Amino acid sequence: MGSGEPIMSEAIPAERFKVRDGESRRSPLTKWLFLPLRLIYKGWFIFVFFSSLVLLYVPFRILLYTPRRYYKAFRLKRIWARYLAYASGVPPRIVRSAPLPEPPYVICCNHSSYIDIIQMYNVIPRYFLFIGKYELLKWPLFNMFFKGMNIAVNRTDRGEAARAFRKAAQAIDRGTSIAIFPEGTIPAFTPRMKPFKDGAFKLAIEKQAPIVPVTFIDHWRLFGEPTELLSRGRPGIARTVIHAPISTIGLSDADVPALRKRVYEVLEGPLLDRDAGQSPTSRP
Repeated sequence: MGSGEPIMSEAIPAERFKVRDGESRRSPLTKWLFLPLRLIYKGWFIFVFFSSLVLLYVPFRILLYTPRRYYKAFRLKRIWARYLAYASGVPPRIVRSAPLPEPPYVICCNHSSYIDIIQMYNVIPRYFLFIGKYELLKWPLFNMFFKGMNIAVNRTDRGEAARAFRKAAQAIDRGTSIAIFPEGTIPAFTPRMKPFKDGAFKLAIEKQAPIVPVTFIDHWRLFGEPTELLSRGRPGIARTVIHAPISTIGLSDADVPALRKRVYEVLEGPLLDRDAGQSPTSRP
């Protein structure tokens, strides 16, 4: 970033896809058999989300009016996220392999569902900022979180992407942690992950901040793309693994590929364990 090079370039990964995609696990019969129940659940989820957001809109607008109140907005987000998780029937169950390091750090997590954003506030208790896709600015009501507090990145514009990550670097300089999905978007073949982009790893190395990998294990099967008729949707336990932090002290840009591969394998570990019928655990 300091050299002015774009940081959101798509990297060619060395990772091989090992996790089975979700669609290959589904029975064509059950897709249609349980469709009415899935539609009812999705409708309930959307109702819970937007009705509660409407009620909290004014308090959030007041708290987001000035950066001095962002910490209070974050605490309200955590209360809201806990309500959403339990009211929609996706309570979190967290496996922690090690205590979180002292901030700032870069949180890297797999992206398999819109639930990921909600549950992040149930998983990480200390103040952090999200880096999210630019399209979130177009979401009604929800867009207020990305107009000032969080960071929206337009990956189609290299200049805007670089500016967004400079903003993230400045937040780290202030002692604020950053959460990012290295895949960039939710892949169509969840829970298999997409190749990671380099931005999170360049950011962590530049600031010599540790990376905290977080694996969301079940979100992909609990809530799929809401606009797709046959996408998944049901209540259930949302398991998460918070892995031990990965140090970046002494690393340089030359280490980005190795760091990216290591984080990919750590995040993939619990997904592989689940495929093998084992209890998901943290990988070293």
